[in-house]
Amino acid sequence: MTRIDVSLPVASQPSVDVLSDQATRAESLGYDRVWMPETWGRDVVTLLTTLAERTDTVGIGASIMPVYSRSPALIGQTAATLQEVSDGRFRLGLGPSGPIVIENWHGASFDRPLRRTRETIEIVKRVLSDETVTYDGEQFELSGFRLRCESPDPRPSIDAAGMGPKAVELAGRFADGWHAIMLTPQGVESRLDDLRRGAELADRDPAELRTTLSLTCCATEDEHRARALVKQHLAFYIGGMGTFYRDTIAQQGYDTAANEIYERWNADDREGAMDAIPEALVEQLAVAGTPEQARDQLERFTAIDGVDALSVSFPRAAEPNDIDTTLAALAP
Repeated sequence: MTRIDVSLPVASQPSVDVLSDQATRAESLGYDRVWMPETWGRDVVTLLTTLAERTDTVGIGASIMPVYSRSPALIGQTAATLQEVSDGRFRLGLGPSGPIVIENWHGASFDRPLRRTRETIEIVKRVLSDETVTYDGEQFELSGFRLRCESPDPRPSIDAAGMGPKAVELAGRFADGWHAIMLTPQGVESRLDDLRRGAELADRDPAELRTTLSLTCCATEDEHRARALVKQHLAFYIGGMGTFYRDTIAQQGYDTAANEIYERWNADDREGAMDAIPEALVEQLAVAGTPEQARDQLERFTAIDGVDALSVSFPRAAEPNDIDTTLAALAP
């Protein structure tokens, strides 16, 4: 049975209290886990600590914590602490993010993202294993680091984000799970082959890995508003976040649309970029419509063989009422 998680839009909501209320609402509705991303705005660690204190049973997770903005040792310390304050409910999602975020906003070089992700995962696992960490890698060299506090038991699971074949293979080889984003059902199925290949390269059982698909969702009584919010969200990512999302969409059979969205967005034609999104692409990447329509649409994604959890996420411009309606409509 596919689990239903939720990913809250930490940067765009009015306050931490609103986000906390949304998380407790998700807990009461039976969602399995509340994920929080880290992009720009509020940091994910403070928010997850707040949620750990204000919730009781729902899982919490970072999706995704960038591997360039913190050292691997600090990420390990943070994971240990969040596992402690949440009484074992924490799951760590890691990924490289992209050059716009890392180079333009953090001022760091977006160098060898897959290698950095791999080494970060390896180091974090060692930090959390109650051993003295000696590590000689291509990106990091560590000597003599060990948690002074007791290491968490159980160790929090570590997921890796990825859309390309090598990134997903890396998740299969080194992480405990994979976070998928901006993939159609067919795209997910294709990448699951990469995940299995990675697991086999590491002599691991692919069935032990958890696959989570992040799915943009908006359920409101105003169907046109729901679809417009989703289209604005997709246009922003395809057109405004570099070329990787554009190329990922193009590789899934929407080459003409992806390039037109990108070109219009970068010509400051935001409405044109939204108009260039085919209805078929919305249906393949998102859930959008009335609550009844949204529930029906969700079934298309729960039916994907190999996906263990769907993470209900929200358009960038979604307001608290939109989020509340969507949470209620898509609750497990």
